[in-house]
Amino acid sequence: MTTRFTGTDAYIAPDDLQIAVNAAVTLQRPLLVKGEPGTGKTELARQVATSLGMSIIEWHVKSTTRAQQGLYEYDAVSRLRDSQLGDARVNDVANYIKRGKLWEAFTAPERCVLLIDEIDKADIEFPNDLLQELDRMEFHVYETGETIRAENRPVVIITSNNEKELPDAFLRRCFFHYIQFPDMDVMRQIVAVHHPDIKQTLLNTALTQFYDLRETPGLKKKPSTSEVLDWLKLLLAEDLDADDLKSSASDALPRLHGALLKNEQDIHLFERLAFLARSGR
Repeated sequence: MTTRFTGTDAYIAPDDLQIAVNAAVTLQRPLLVKGEPGTGKTELARQVATSLGMSIIEWHVKSTTRAQQGLYEYDAVSRLRDSQLGDARVNDVANYIKRGKLWEAFTAPERCVLLIDEIDKADIEFPNDLLQELDRMEFHVYETGETIRAENRPVVIITSNNEKELPDAFLRRCFFHYIQFPDMDVMRQIVAVHHPDIKQTLLNTALTQFYDLRETPGLKKKPSTSEVLDWLKLLLAEDLDADDLKSSASDALPRLHGALLKNEQDIHLFERLAFLARSGR
């Protein structure tokens, strides 16, 4: 088992990202990763687990998720129902305790990676409610009187899409890293992992159009890494070449643009640009 993350064959990790992961592991602090949607934050946790030879436990946060659910939940309703039915299970309250993801990670037989994904989707108090548990790596189960302690301190990776500010007290306890959008050289390496046989002429033209599109003023949602990979997959499936892309450049909208542009506002923007270009000829 390796003790340092250097990326994997399936995940290109720039030097600064490798440093951030290894620093968080060394400090035994949660790694808070921010960045545009689609820049590989969630996949990072899975690839760290693969690289370090660990299992992964994933907790995907929603707007309705409560911090307590990550520890455990007590099903009082089921216990009441069983007591009315005379079920012997009611004599042991542990039968009605549902373990959460932190409990699973704390009691895993070997050190694991715990992913807390998109923490900014939850209520603003959600991060604060986990401060003590992530700091001390333990929590108390009031119904049974037991204390759950981490037998092997997990590697905690927390992702955020920056939808809301996180509390300062929470940020102080994390090692922070912002994943910058890949430049063209790094993007070529990423594409090589997913589409190793793509022709360089097609790739050069496609990436030029992609980065030009991302830099278009007024764009509401810039296409991400995952979306350019989908787009390239479609171009290959349609057997298009560089000349096909160049011939559509005058229309402003790239070929198969539905893989890149995900709202009507951005499509209308490019349609207006195309109209203005034609009017100025």
